[in-house]
Amino acid sequence: MTDTNPPRLEIRHLIKRYDQRVVVDDVSLRVDPGQVTCLLGPSGCGKSTTLRMIAGVEMQDSGEIYVDGNLICDTVFRVPPERRHIGLMFQDFALFPHLRVGDNVAFGLEGDKAAKGLRVEELLRRVGMTRYINAYPHELSGGEQQRVALARALAPRPSIMLMDEPFSGLDNRLRDGIRDETLEILREQDTAVLLVTHEPDESMRIADEIALMRDGRIVQQGAPYNIYNAPADKQAVSFFSDINAIRAEVKGALAQTVFGQFLTPGVADGGKVDIVVRPQHLKIDFDREGHGPNPTISEGTAVRGVVRRARFIGNESLVEFTMDHDGSVMRATVPNVFLPQVGAALWLTIRRDRCFIFPVEG
Repeated sequence: MTDTNPPRLEIRHLIKRYDQRVVVDDVSLRVDPGQVTCLLGPSGCGKSTTLRMIAGVEMQDSGEIYVDGNLICDTVFRVPPERRHIGLMFQDFALFPHLRVGDNVAFGLEGDKAAKGLRVEELLRRVGMTRYINAYPHELSGGEQQRVALARALAPRPSIMLMDEPFSGLDNRLRDGIRDETLEILREQDTAVLLVTHEPDESMRIADEIALMRDGRIVQQGAPYNIYNAPADKQAVSFFSDINAIRAEVKGALAQTVFGQFLTPGVADGGKVDIVVRPQHLKIDFDREGHGPNPTISEGTAVRGVVRRARFIGNESLVEFTMDHDGSVMRATVPNVFLPQVGAALWLTIRRDRCFIFPVEG
């Protein structure tokens, strides 16, 4: 049965090898019109290779690529890159240095001179670069070059835009503004966007959906809220933030720790688990007269640690503790300014509702 509403872009089971090394391993995803999907992961995990296969500049060893439900590439049939109606934006902008801004935007456009001129003027006006139509790329700032690169990528009216960390060369303040403007234009035109990034904060800010990649595979895919609050494994948690991890053994569906017991349904007796908590959910809990811990039922047992370092990092403070019971280091963040003296003893508890428990493999 044919899908009446196929995704704008769909890839199925893509595999790519280099010298017997699998760099993209059975990757599948869908991107709908007007949707921004971030392919997120560390350097070398296969993100850019996946983009190059979709663009047609690399050939997959197996798998299929579809646009609007139509096959554009498998291991036998292949639509050439220039006929895929896919736009590309890269970190280096890839502008032609010998061409003026207007000619850069017009490059690759079909039609008569008048029609191309109108399209160039329309796009430069949309990105606020009309007055630079006769300038050369070297006369522009990085942000201005990025706007020209966007206009050029949009010129042929692509139905899909592939973006390989195109904003990473810009400073933070400029990057946020240009990135948001760019994605607003693409959404207005109902373009499906697949953007590669290694920055979790960027993906959380801009994506409708995140595909988290590791070692050539997509390990989790979903809305940013779900990826962050229901991570697939310990590594997924640590990719988005610092973590504290406690290893414990299970007995009677409970993990025993110095912080109290944690429910571990489905884990056999004798199995080990990692209890993972982000620094913002490690609560500093002590009474001001120094009489010791004040545990609550919901937060388990309070455990003492000694401050080894505290620093203010903008809108919160990060406090590192050396734990009394085993000498391990745990980190807690506190809103605003909280800078206890090094050597001060404080009590810590773990929010049961905000920790993650993962079975330890092997």
